[in-house]
Amino acid sequence: MNSMFLVEFLKGLPNWLIILITSATPVIEVRGAVPLGIIALKMSPYTVVILSVIGSLIPVLPILWFLNTMTDRFRKIKWIDRFFEWLFTRTKKRSAIIEDLELVGLALFVGIPFPGTGVWTGCVAAYLLGLKPLPTFIAAFIGTIIASLLMMAASLGFINLF
Repeated sequence: MNSMFLVEFLKGLPNWLIILITSATPVIEVRGAVPLGIIALKMSPYTVVILSVIGSLIPVLPILWFLNTMTDRFRKIKWIDRFFEWLFTRTKKRSAIIEDLELVGLALFVGIPFPGTGVWTGCVAAYLLGLKPLPTFIAAFIGTIIASLLMMAASLGFINLF
């Protein structure tokens, strides 16, 4: 799913809501929401950053709650267990920085806007490493601000090229 498809799907909604929803969507997150808001929707860069940070943080506590309370129950179902095994193995491979630096590493992991990083993967990594929910939320908040500002700078640079 790419950002433009999501915009077409959400057509008719206010731009601010499109940015909130897009930034809360796994894989897209702020990496897609910020350029979408600045370049495609022609919104104020600062408004886009604020909305993207808020939207990206909306799923953090529900994800952590789900992982901490429901994972063991769902792993009793064979096909769900296979999914969790794939997800956890994939996440562990990408989360060495978090394991080494814990919360600072988590903030950096979320803050580097590369594929496979971001709030959703960061929450799974934090769960796997046994990090507590509130410090995880704070690290995700800081990382999301970093990623949003980097994407804002890249988006504004893109606009200035044309």
